[in-house]
Order: sequence, then C-alpha cells, then structure tokens
Amino acid sequence: MYVGALELDVLLGDVQSLKQKRSVVRPVVAELRKRFEVAVAEAGHLDLHRRALIGVACVAADHGHVVEVLAACERLVAGRPELELLSARHRMLGPEDD
Repeated sequence: MYVGALELDVLLGDVQSLKQKRSVVRPVVAELRKRFEVAVAEAGHLDLHRRALIGVACVAADHGHVVEVLAACERLVAGRPELELLSARHRMLGPEDD
C-alpha cells in the first residue's frame, strides 16, 4: 500500500474577505475530490484571506498510480486562472517505510 500526500500553497486573486476565499477554494476542493476520488481539504492559512493551503491524499496499491494522481491534481490547481500556485510539496509513504 502506498500513501501519497500533496500540499498546494496557493495565492488567491481579487479576494477581500474570508467569505470570498471560501467561495473560491470550495469549488476547487470539490472538483479535486470528485474528479480524482482523493481526500482533500483546506489545511492551512485559514486566517489569511488571499492564501490557502490545500492538502490532498491518495491511497493505492501501486506507487505509480499515486504519483500520477497527485501530479494530475497539481496540474488542475495550477491551471485554474483564479489561483496562483506558489508551491507544491509531495510526500510518499510505502511498504519500505517503517
């Protein structure tokens, strides 16, 4: 079993409040969840209205599949015009990790 985690640090466009932030971040989180069947949540920068940290997790039997799914999630977020992807951090846990 392989577990992959992805942290996406994003800068939001013209957002003036936390309420507006939610209206931008929620659809992205929902699309990632629906399209890729991953666990995803806003996981950081909760008190900042122009920044968000989106966490994505994927579990699969094949290492390559986890890498492929997380890369696709990163591309989806990077391609959103209302967001600027500042950084992406990948982590992997597999059977050789104790």
